[in-house]
Amino acid sequence: MPNISSWLHCVICVVILVFHFKLLCSNGNLDQNHLMACGPPIGIRIHTSQQVLNGQKSIPLGYVRGSSNCAQPALPVSTNEKLLVWVGDQIMPRESAKVSVFDSIVQGGDGVWEGLRVYNGKIFKLEEHLDRLFDSAKALSFSNVPTREQVKEAIFKTLIRNEMFSDVHVRLTLTRGKKVTSGMSPAFNQYGCTLIVLAEWKPPVYDNAKGIILVTATTRRNSPNNLDSKIHHNNLLNNILAKIEGNNADADDAIMLDKDGYVSETNATNIFLVKKGCVATPFSDYCLPGVTRATVMDLAVKENLVLVERRISLSEFHTADEVFTTGTMGELSPVLKIDGRTIGEGTVGPVTRTLQNAYTQLCLESGVPIPTNPHA
Repeated sequence: MPNISSWLHCVICVVILVFHFKLLCSNGNLDQNHLMACGPPIGIRIHTSQQVLNGQKSIPLGYVRGSSNCAQPALPVSTNEKLLVWVGDQIMPRESAKVSVFDSIVQGGDGVWEGLRVYNGKIFKLEEHLDRLFDSAKALSFSNVPTREQVKEAIFKTLIRNEMFSDVHVRLTLTRGKKVTSGMSPAFNQYGCTLIVLAEWKPPVYDNAKGIILVTATTRRNSPNNLDSKIHHNNLLNNILAKIEGNNADADDAIMLDKDGYVSETNATNIFLVKKGCVATPFSDYCLPGVTRATVMDLAVKENLVLVERRISLSEFHTADEVFTTGTMGELSPVLKIDGRTIGEGTVGPVTRTLQNAYTQLCLESGVPIPTNPHA
């Protein structure tokens, strides 16, 4: 049984601690709501009375460093809070959806990915995206890759379990897999690839009705001499550095040039211009030849527009009649301003509007249907 002095010592400590907190709060130094959400101030340790009474070495119950204990930020789309995600070979809740610290995606960004969109119960351009996924995995010499049908089954099951049949974006990732020990060598990857299917309720990420603003990044697009952008890999630092420049300039995205100063693409999309009715887009030498890019090029031909691929300088984009970007996540987005220069009349141009309408119609009409079998 503890003696009276130990009890008194414990009570006195608690009273002093409570008084200290209240004093901080009353002086405006500590917000009580923050305290409830995040715990005690940095560096304050809390011990149980049982530990003190038993004479044990103090073990802190809470030692706050930074805001790791704070309430989580609000999600852009609140319905995504209860997502189910496919990881490896099973579906799990969002909060449990994790890969091993030994996975190659953690060790070196060693993975390939695709973005898919779902419209009216169908996955748009699924086969084309899977073609590129498997081409990228082959280019990176992945082994023990799941079959095309296994990947499709994982996508379908994830969408069905989440009851997602429209207005959905799917981030499909295939990593080289888990390693037996940390390190760079693919020889350590002896478990097979890791497949991740992350489906979210996600509208187009740009304002396609009003348009977007771009700036030109100083970060140059990767050359095929270094890392070929035709491989749709997860090592996106080249793009991220350009995106940081765009963010710092309060722009929607950043244009990336090739090593010779010609326009390649943006940090996230392919790019087109319109001049005197002619549609032009850069060669895909330094950029990802996007699925949406190819789709829009086909639509331009069907709309009897003149279409060319060529090297395009930045000043040509500055002086274009219209500019737009293309990508699965953002669809077809008009560009109103580049580097402070207004494009055309500063509004969505007629050619851009025509292609937007044609693209929207195609999305609604085509795609691979999601099986209706509830047990799929």
